[in-house]
Amino acid sequence: MVADRDLVEVPEGVRAGEALALLVQGLTAWHLLRSAARMAPGESVVVHAAAGGTGSLAVQLAREFGAGRIIATASSEDKRAFALELGADVAIDGAAEGYRERVLDANHGRPVDIVLDAVGGPVLDSALDALDYLGRLVTYGASSRQAASAIAPGRLALESRTVAGFWLIPLIARDGAGGPALEELLDLTARRRLRPLVGAEYDLARARDAHEDLLARRTKGKLVLRPRS
Repeated sequence: MVADRDLVEVPEGVRAGEALALLVQGLTAWHLLRSAARMAPGESVVVHAAAGGTGSLAVQLAREFGAGRIIATASSEDKRAFALELGADVAIDGAAEGYRERVLDANHGRPVDIVLDAVGGPVLDSALDALDYLGRLVTYGASSRQAASAIAPGRLALESRTVAGFWLIPLIARDGAGGPALEELLDLTARRRLRPLVGAEYDLARARDAHEDLLARRTKGKLVLRPRS
């Protein structure tokens, strides 16, 4: 039996794939901005991997929540163009080399308030240097499969910066999957103010292909595996 706290009504007009994307990627993006980064209206936000399932929703939600400037990073021109379609003000290459210079240039020469990072490794190291006074970096993944450098407390204290982590699963285990955050996401989607990106669909027998495409960064948004009928 499913607990009441895990139940939420899916509004008319929200497709199954969209609801699925909201359950994990949508809730993650919502909490990255609201709970972990505590974004205030007018702040500048950098979203790494902005064409992915979580990143694409984070770009849209940052706009919905009143971000002053949204800077998207992505690995290809096609994905950067897509991030602009979603509402980013500017889209740049997210590689570690030259990262700080590109971010500051994209933010009119100023460091940024918030960075949402799912890449890790050298990119996280570079992102920390692009934060403004009282800036916040939230790490929620490490797709680069590289370790970031150890962060000395003094490096944070000098500019009063914060590095936070977020993982959705413990939150769902504690509070359930339903609730106001998911209801807001579903309502925004039903009113087409939010567009969960549902990408390629694969038969369950092609699950390996889906993983390989994901690792090779050939995908956009939420991938769907369908069991055979």
